[in-house]
Amino acid sequence: MSLIVIHNYINGELLPPADGEYLDTYEPATGQVYARTPESGAADLQTAIDAAQAAFPGWAQMPGEHKSQCLIRLADLIEANHDQLAEAEARDNGKPVTLARNVDIYRAAANIRFFAQGLTQFSSESHGMENRAINFTLRDPLGVVACISPWNLPLYLFTWKIAPALAMGNTVIAKPSEITPMTAWLFSRLCIEAGLPAGVLNILHGSGPAIGGPLTTHPAIKAISFTGGSATGTLIKQATAHQHKKLSLELGGKNPTLVFADCDFDRTVEQVARSAFANQGQICLCGSRIYIERSIYDRFVDALTEQVKQLKIGDPLDPQTQFGALVSEDHMRKVLGYIDLARQEGGTVLTGGKQIRLEGRCADGYFVAPTIIAGLSNQCRTNQEEIFGPVCTVQAFDNDDEALLMANDSDYGLACSLWSRDINRCHRLAQQINTGIVWINCWLLRDLRTPFGGMKASGSGREGGLEAMRFFTEAKNVCIQYND
Repeated sequence: MSLIVIHNYINGELLPPADGEYLDTYEPATGQVYARTPESGAADLQTAIDAAQAAFPGWAQMPGEHKSQCLIRLADLIEANHDQLAEAEARDNGKPVTLARNVDIYRAAANIRFFAQGLTQFSSESHGMENRAINFTLRDPLGVVACISPWNLPLYLFTWKIAPALAMGNTVIAKPSEITPMTAWLFSRLCIEAGLPAGVLNILHGSGPAIGGPLTTHPAIKAISFTGGSATGTLIKQATAHQHKKLSLELGGKNPTLVFADCDFDRTVEQVARSAFANQGQICLCGSRIYIERSIYDRFVDALTEQVKQLKIGDPLDPQTQFGALVSEDHMRKVLGYIDLARQEGGTVLTGGKQIRLEGRCADGYFVAPTIIAGLSNQCRTNQEEIFGPVCTVQAFDNDDEALLMANDSDYGLACSLWSRDINRCHRLAQQINTGIVWINCWLLRDLRTPFGGMKASGSGREGGLEAMRFFTEAKNVCIQYND
C-alpha cells in the first residue's frame, strides 16, 4: 500500500511544505509508517500569516449570520463523512473505532455547530449610571490567532479551539499534533468543499520545534489557545512573556477519584473503570488516583480489577474492541517506564503492568494492558507525575477530611469525580476540592456551555461557551455621559 501524503492547508489550497521536508506518520496498532506529514518551516508560516492577515478584514466584517452558515456547512460535512473520519481517527491514534464514532467525530461536528449557533446569540454588556451615563462593551475580534491541539482527541479538540476563534471573527493558524495529523488533513478538504473563504483557516503540520515554537512567538499572532503538556505550556508562557499575547493553556492532569462507602456500588465500579481507562487513559480528564473509603476498599478494588480484566483489547478497527493501542512507541515506553518505577516505589500490580503482543495485523503495535497499582504512598512519583496512559493507583482513606487532603495533594488541578449518595458531603467537598471541574456521581458528562479548564499546573484560562468566545475578542468599554 502506498503512503498517504498529507498537505498543509494555506489560503484555501492544499500545499506541500515549502522546503519539501516530511515526517513519518505511524499507525499505532501496527507500528508501521502509513503516511508522510509536512515538517513545515518558516516559509510556510509566513505564507499562512500573510493569508490570514489578508483574510481578516473581510471575515471580521462578514455578518454573523453568514459566518454561522459557513461553519454550519462544515459541521454538516463532518456528519456526512462521519464513518471515514472515525476510521481515520482510529487508525491514526490507536483508539477503538467505536469510541471515535461515538465521541470524537460526533463532538467535532457538535463543537462547530455549537459555536456557529452561539455567535448569532452572542451579546455584550451595558451598565447604566443612575441617569448620568451609559457604559457599553464592544467585543472585537483579535486578528490572527494560533490554535494548537494535542494527539489524544485529535479532531475533537482541534474543532473545540478553531470553532470559537472563527465564530468571533478571527482568522486562524492551527497546528494539529504531528503524531496524529490525519483527521485535520481530511478536515482541510472539507473546508474547501464547504466554501470557507481562503485564508480564514490555515492548517500547518509539523513538529513543535519546527513550526509550533515559531508560530507561538510570531509577532502577528495575537492570541494562543494551546492544549498539551504542562512543560510545553510553561515554555509558551516564557517565550511569549514579553509579547503580551492572550494565552489560554489547557494542560495536564493527575485527577483524583473519591469513592465513598455509600456510593451506588456497581455503577460506580463501572464508571470508575471507564474514567481511568477510556481512550487507553490518554485523556487529560482520566481519573488516575482512585481513593476509596476503607470500609469498602477491598471489595471495591476486587470488583474494579475484575471489571478492567474484562476489557476487550484488540485491533482499533474492530468494532468489538474496547481498548486499543497507545499513540506511539515513545509514549508506550514512557508508560512502561512508569510501571517499572511504581514497582521500584513499592507498588503491587493488581492487573496489567506489561506490554501486550497481539497476533496478525497488530503484532508490532503499541499495546499496554490496563494497569491497576496498589500499595503506594501519595507522595511517590507515580502518584504525583502525569503518566497519561492506562495506569491508575488505588489507596484507602478513613474520612472526608483525609479524602480531601489526598485529593488536593497534587501540583495539578484539572478534574475530580466524587461518588457518594450524601448530597451534603458532595456539595461541601465540591467547594473544597482544588480542581476546575468536579463531577458528582458521573464522569465526562459535558455541557458545551460550561467553563472548562484547570488550576495550578493544569493551566490557565477557561474554554467552552462564553468563556471561549470572550477569550477570542478584545473588550473595549465605551462610556457616554448624558447631556444636562
